[in-house]
Amino acid sequence: MPNFLHSWLSNDIAIDLGTSNTLLFVRGKGIVVNEPSVVAVHQNPYKKDRVVAVGGDAKEMLGRTPHNIVAIRPIQKGVVADFDATVAMLKHHIARVHGRMNLMKPSAVICVPVGITEVEKRAVREAAESASAGEVFLIEEPMAAAIGAGMPITEPSGNMIVDIGGGTTEVAVISLGGIVYSHSIRIGGDTMDKAIINYIKKQHSLLIGERTAEEIKKKLGSAMYEEREETTIIRGRDIVAGVPRNLEIRAREVVEALQVPVSAIVDAVRMSLERTPPELASDIVDRGIMLSGGGALLRNIDALVQRETGVPVHLADDPICGTVLGAGKVLEEIDQLRQVLKH
Repeated sequence: MPNFLHSWLSNDIAIDLGTSNTLLFVRGKGIVVNEPSVVAVHQNPYKKDRVVAVGGDAKEMLGRTPHNIVAIRPIQKGVVADFDATVAMLKHHIARVHGRMNLMKPSAVICVPVGITEVEKRAVREAAESASAGEVFLIEEPMAAAIGAGMPITEPSGNMIVDIGGGTTEVAVISLGGIVYSHSIRIGGDTMDKAIINYIKKQHSLLIGERTAEEIKKKLGSAMYEEREETTIIRGRDIVAGVPRNLEIRAREVVEALQVPVSAIVDAVRMSLERTPPELASDIVDRGIMLSGGGALLRNIDALVQRETGVPVHLADDPICGTVLGAGKVLEEIDQLRQVLKH
């Protein structure tokens, strides 16, 4: 392992290149960037600097741009979907952290989905290198999330982590610093948002955008029906009349809208338990299942997984930042954790 990770001059970074958010951790400083994974660019290919906005500013433009500007989500289902936009986004964040004139290229540990292909791995590496990163190492997201959640991943015992991100849900059983079994489905928080959009369109003939769907999910979303019935007023475009219209939507309807993606996540956990070696499964029953990722904040999803599996379920202390914190811990404790990195 190169000595750069031990250098007191090191400006190494850990990156969680998520479908919903991109987070950067700098060794010795902690999390310095937590921005939506959105880039707004000019449509004109001859324009010298096509990037209009990155992160939160670009997300504000979703659904509101003129014809010559488009807001792009460069990461889809946890992998690079638009290479140039990903490079632009990483360049922006790295320059913001280290300055544009910094001559030392930061080495990077980047979180990637566990089921990622070699082609997709190469796209991540090349995007980071094009964005002025030095040597690039990869770490599987559930491994990073488990480290970030404080799980004893180097012990000879079974640890199950369920990382519910924006584009993917990854279930992994970890022992002795390695992933013994993993299962990944391309369902996450974005799938939940789309399910809400489709439900409201079908049931109420009202068209709403991604941002409105996300707000509904955060305010009324739940994995299980509850006795108390909350409501909220939303605004969208009437499909029939073509004009704006207000609608009062109930929490019960949101639960119904989310049933398909939530059931798929629960099924993935159940199937993973069934396929886990017996000795490790016994450890998981004793220790419980750890939920991480932004999707783990959906109300009652921990209770539903516990009810359907019969295994205790715990929520990570920091579900949203846990993955990048885990990758950052690898940077800071490289001697103990180097085995989890993939070159």
